[in-house]
Amino acid sequence: MSRLRNPAQYSGAMGVALVTGAGRGLGATIARRLAARGWTVAVNDLPGRVSSVLSAITEDGGTALAAPADVTSEDEVRALVDLVGPVEVLVANATGPQPVVGLEDLTWRAHLDQLEFFVKSPTLLARAALPGMKALGRGRIVHIGSDMPDRALPGWSAYAAAKSALLALTRVWARELGPFGITVNLVAPGWIPVERHVDATVDEHAAYVADVPLGRMGTPDDIASAVAYLASAEAGFVTGQCLTVNGGHTVPH
Repeated sequence: MSRLRNPAQYSGAMGVALVTGAGRGLGATIARRLAARGWTVAVNDLPGRVSSVLSAITEDGGTALAAPADVTSEDEVRALVDLVGPVEVLVANATGPQPVVGLEDLTWRAHLDQLEFFVKSPTLLARAALPGMKALGRGRIVHIGSDMPDRALPGWSAYAAAKSALLALTRVWARELGPFGITVNLVAPGWIPVERHVDATVDEHAAYVADVPLGRMGTPDDIASAVAYLASAEAGFVTGQCLTVNGGHTVPH
């Protein structure tokens, strides 16, 4: 396979952007933003979760494809990419339950549950999308990480460890895939309230905001903006980076 030598060859022409876990939360907003930028968005989630996002994209004048699949299954990932590919932009956003588990109760299974989504799934997706990206001579892989490894909150060790591993994958793959014109980056959100945080109290929000230099909670649009930039032609010389989007919450005092 010939390698891309001239970065200017990245035309920015809109192809297929696959967003996993896009039926709700951050993924839904990312999918809508990429569609608004002109990408044909393959909306992935479990069956039954994608219809509302598809409708929203088409109502906004965008183009979207239903792409239901379990992205922790090798067979389903392969079939998914065969269905929607070639994939030019891959946004690995899917996640599962995020229980708070202290060390005394921490099991290897608890670690594996997080690694399934933040190491296994991104690996399966990248491997499946890679032949198409190489054939195109360009590609964008954007992982959705977290600032939790920097916050080091008690009870979050399995989640933080898996998200740390995802950053390591990002950096290694950036070196490995750069010669093919493929960039690999990670967006690390802070606490962005979505459906899973519906039970958070006003006091919890206030306590968090009190330590955010920009003085507000983040929004899904903040994350979608970062992803859209990394997916764009303008980010053609940006790879192997962790873009933390949390209003400065983890800036050292």
